[in-house]
Amino acid sequence: MRTTCSGGCEPTAARAAAAPPRLSAMAAAPLDDAVRRRSGRPPSSPPPPPAFLTAPPAGLPRRPPRRPSSFPASVPTPPQPAPREEDSATAGMTVNTPLCFRGKNILAPMVRVGTLPMRLLALDYGADIVYCEELIDIKMLQCKRVINEVLETVDFVAPNERVVFRTCERERHCVVFQMGSADAERALAVAKLVESDVAGIDINMGCPKEYSTKGGMGAALLSDPDKIESILTTLVKGICKPVTCKIRILPSVEDTVNLVKRIEKTGIAAIAVHGRKKEERPQHPVHCDVIKAISEAVSIPVIANGGSHDFIKEYIDIETFRKATDASSVMIARAAMWNPSIFRKEGPFPLKEVMQDYIKYAVRYDNHYTNTKYCLCQMLREQLETTQGKKLHAAQSTQEICEAFEMADFYEDTRAIFEAKKTSLETKIQDDDDQIEDPDVIKMAVRFDKREYPPQITPKMYLLEWCRKEKHPQPVYETVQRPLDRLFCSVVTVADQKYRSTLWDKSKKLAEQAAAIVCLRTLGVPEGKLCEGENHLINKRKREDLEHLNNRDHGKDLAEPSHKKANFTEETSDMNVPQMPR
Repeated sequence: MRTTCSGGCEPTAARAAAAPPRLSAMAAAPLDDAVRRRSGRPPSSPPPPPAFLTAPPAGLPRRPPRRPSSFPASVPTPPQPAPREEDSATAGMTVNTPLCFRGKNILAPMVRVGTLPMRLLALDYGADIVYCEELIDIKMLQCKRVINEVLETVDFVAPNERVVFRTCERERHCVVFQMGSADAERALAVAKLVESDVAGIDINMGCPKEYSTKGGMGAALLSDPDKIESILTTLVKGICKPVTCKIRILPSVEDTVNLVKRIEKTGIAAIAVHGRKKEERPQHPVHCDVIKAISEAVSIPVIANGGSHDFIKEYIDIETFRKATDASSVMIARAAMWNPSIFRKEGPFPLKEVMQDYIKYAVRYDNHYTNTKYCLCQMLREQLETTQGKKLHAAQSTQEICEAFEMADFYEDTRAIFEAKKTSLETKIQDDDDQIEDPDVIKMAVRFDKREYPPQITPKMYLLEWCRKEKHPQPVYETVQRPLDRLFCSVVTVADQKYRSTLWDKSKKLAEQAAAIVCLRTLGVPEGKLCEGENHLINKRKREDLEHLNNRDHGKDLAEPSHKKANFTEETSDMNVPQMPR
């Protein structure tokens, strides 16, 4: 049973027109002639790059001249291969066009591999759709959406400031967000959080690893069809983007087909099937016959997965696997992890060039070096004992990885460009702040350094004690976070007067301490620094501590020093930190 999907596209053989390159303004940097030649495109005169890429902002010192580099002066991008016939289905795609899952070559979701650099590289080499790595719903619900203006990305940032998911305009119409979830309401909440930044939502129902199944997610869902139906139905009804799921096969073909038919009734757009049972591993043969039985039993697109070991060694093998399973599309995992240029119809690139292309994206999008290193190690595989492999293994930073691949100049040039842009944006934000800021706020350029204060003594504590002594209401702190760099600024109000530091801090607590310092210094009140040796409060506390220790050594029962009593504790508000209006 076959029907045309909602996207209105036909299988691969029916598509012929080539699609234009899918590049954002940032990613559309000019390519050097050497890259164009090996991508099958003639050299051309590139357009001038944006102004912020060619010259640092006013006041920023220019970098000294460097020897010529083999990479463009603007923010580089890996090679864009010649357009493929299969790309015609995505030509002219708009945000309102549903993602089509027929006749597609798809990058599979892979933990630690499916991050932004790998997804973009797969698209460059010819992949039609890319899935991100599985991200757990509970972790995503703790994140907040942040626009990264330096990288031109959308970041979903955890409370510890770690970027959990990063995406960009380049992939917005072809990236599917895969989540691990065992709860319909949590899954819907995550889907709504990311819906505007992705092309589709997928639920992982096939991962056999303990970290997924122990929470009732992944392959554990296969034994609970009611929960599967609840999650998928809730998502289909709750969001506008297409919903898919990825499963493994059950012990019997009949049970597998019955489950897929039930899943189809939820209204999902497609289903990906890994042709192995949950207890089977990559060395076991993929069950093409089961995937084929599923393809013949349902009308929604079936995406075949699991053929890397048995079938897919080069591009032509993708179609072989598609025919063997009678599937609508093919999803590739390990073969793409080893060499993402497997998606190139013209044939793969040499591995070293592929790795250099990957590194370009890793630097361009500030990928964490441990993730970059892991992905590169998966590509090297048996070559890890070579000189190149040993250099990679020894690398402890992105810069050292670049040096191992003779890309040190590229790293330095790209970082300099981003530093210049960051400085320019910070200057603009500061100018905007000065224009809209309350003129009655008293400001100083101060920062809290806990090394300058005794243990357990902070400016906030001193300010609170002073307010109580003077019969003022306790200080009120209002803190905002700047989207550009996720730094914090706090304003403290004491006796109807506001105070703040002009320096932004990396945490809410530090920003509040800095605001308290500004207030204390303005009022002429001691702030508790170690250098304030004449401060009567500190001297009193030192005497009490010393007396307490001496009496304890002599076995005497002495009350706690007065400054350690409960009435002298720092009070921290539980208010949520709002995003600063942009």
